[in-house]
Amino acid sequence: MLNSKIVDTDERKIEELVNRGVEDVFVKETLLGKLRSGKQLRVKLGFDPTGPNIHIGRAVVLRKLKAFQELGHKIVFLVGDYTAQIGDPSDKLEKRPMLTAAKIKESLKNYKKQVGKIIDLKKAEFHFNSKWLSKLSFQEICNLTEIFSVHQMLSRRNFAERFEKKQEISIREFMYPLMQGYDSVMLKSDIEIGGFDQLFNLKAGRIIQKFYGQAEQDVLTCQMLEGTDGRKMSTSWNNVINIVDEPNDMYGKIMALRDELIPKYFLLATDVPESYVKEIEDKLKGGQNPKELKMELAYEIVRLYHGNVLADKAQSRFVSVFSKKNIPDDVRVVEVATGAILRDLLVDTGYVASRAEWGRLVQAGAVQNMNTGAKIENHLVDAETHTVYRVGKKHFVKVVVK
Repeated sequence: MLNSKIVDTDERKIEELVNRGVEDVFVKETLLGKLRSGKQLRVKLGFDPTGPNIHIGRAVVLRKLKAFQELGHKIVFLVGDYTAQIGDPSDKLEKRPMLTAAKIKESLKNYKKQVGKIIDLKKAEFHFNSKWLSKLSFQEICNLTEIFSVHQMLSRRNFAERFEKKQEISIREFMYPLMQGYDSVMLKSDIEIGGFDQLFNLKAGRIIQKFYGQAEQDVLTCQMLEGTDGRKMSTSWNNVINIVDEPNDMYGKIMALRDELIPKYFLLATDVPESYVKEIEDKLKGGQNPKELKMELAYEIVRLYHGNVLADKAQSRFVSVFSKKNIPDDVRVVEVATGAILRDLLVDTGYVASRAEWGRLVQAGAVQNMNTGAKIENHLVDAETHTVYRVGKKHFVKVVVK
């Protein structure tokens, strides 16, 4: 039996929960009533493991889930290992390809550990929706499809746009919100949270719960966090900051953030008070150097995922390397034979993504011999026995000629 005494009903905390970084609440009056009642609620969040890493954009809703947990509510985290094969069409302007079971299994290797960096897994339920979705009969699926009409599906913005442009829309894509809604039935969720692009799916859960005779879940959607370049955060665009990134890499990515995103990152990706976020906005408008504010932001985010000690080290390294132009102490060493081709070496070791990327870096003057300060214009390793190269803004490699 649920114990109401463990639930915190502090009004200030509830107001922050339903307002900070929140895009929409449906239905807000009902949700506030539940939160003030002292009843322990079942709060659901689902992620499809479409890739191996969780980035801080997806962590926004995980952090909101944590806020519910800290008030004493029961957290229900769902891994969409079955829905990931179907593919969520939310915010997609073209048909999303199906993923293989093998690809999903690969992505799941460290998923639970990453989720555990934010929420307390010992006090949470952890489920996989393949447990029930894979067992649905064709009759049961037909029953689900009877709840919705084609007109309802085409009212969804991205479907409407694709339909207008005569782009292909698969019946499979119509099935996705039905499956996500059926998850809410199986988990008996009182609240479901997600990004604001999930609103259609989350509302579908209410309709399906009602069909099965359950109370309808309330819905809370969070604001979306843009990637470091201002576009939607996406691994394919290389503008993500993953919560498992190494401290130095995480710090450096945040320092590459567009200046206008600094306040939003403070709001959605850190625990600083909202009043302080307003101070940050005022400082930017007042002409304060954005670099100083980004260093503070980078420290806060690294500290959240790696602790104070590693955050201190990442900040010291950044100051040493990028402000004082020193070569880092932890530079990687690679041994090569005389006459090695630098381009191939850097591509093979992962410092450069491809030969085409190498060409872009060289053209931009972004590959530098740190011994001499010269920009690299050819593909041969310099004849010196030990040469440190800077590749792009933040990568260094020490090449030792044998």
